[in-house]
Amino acid sequence: MHKIHCAFLSAALVAVPALLLSGAAFAQSKGGSGKIVCWKDKNGKVIGCGDRVPPEYRESATKELDQRGVTRRTTESAEEEARRRAQEEASTRQKAEEKKKLVEQQRQDTALINTFSNEKEIDLKRDRDLLVVESQLKQMQVSLKNATDRYNEARGRAEAAEKSKRPLSDSLKEDLARTANEKQKIEQDLAAREKEKEGIRRRYAEMRERYLMLKGGGTQATAANPAPSAAPVKK
Repeated sequence: MHKIHCAFLSAALVAVPALLLSGAAFAQSKGGSGKIVCWKDKNGKVIGCGDRVPPEYRESATKELDQRGVTRRTTESAEEEARRRAQEEASTRQKAEEKKKLVEQQRQDTALINTFSNEKEIDLKRDRDLLVVESQLKQMQVSLKNATDRYNEARGRAEAAEKSKRPLSDSLKEDLARTANEKQKIEQDLAAREKEKEGIRRRYAEMRERYLMLKGGGTQATAANPAPSAAPVKK
């Protein structure tokens, strides 16, 4: 019996730091279930062992050793469990998002193949869309010239009044503010249309390359462009 107890003591001392396995811990385990439970701090370091976890450490991570000092069971702390669950939920959301993107890409690819018979039709559709924007730009440039002329005329009257040291009338102040706002708005609209034109070129270039890849045009011809961000517009 003495030899068995000594063997148990030696194995436990190898598995658990000697300072933590006090004589009281072994005495309690000998008269109890023959197991030792060790509990850890937030950093995962063992801070105590015994036959049961103290109430104040019930939320801590633990590991259970058998009579030979072999770890038989471990538990997570409440903080570790919450972190693991959060990671699992994030992973599940990411997989769902990736699946959603894949389904959407397949839908776009199907629409692309069904919309155009060849890549030349994509170029023609691009050119038609660009013509619409170009026409709008020309009209807006004429509007901008007229608005600039009106602003310059009001500005000239204001400068003349300032040179003659006459106060600006309320109507002249209103003309200056109105023409300045009108000119600024048209300039902003022009910039937006220019940006839209570049977007059309980029979108159709991506669409064309994707179409060639789907049709088996080879990776060398399509490597420069990713998949389109939106389904093609019907002809």
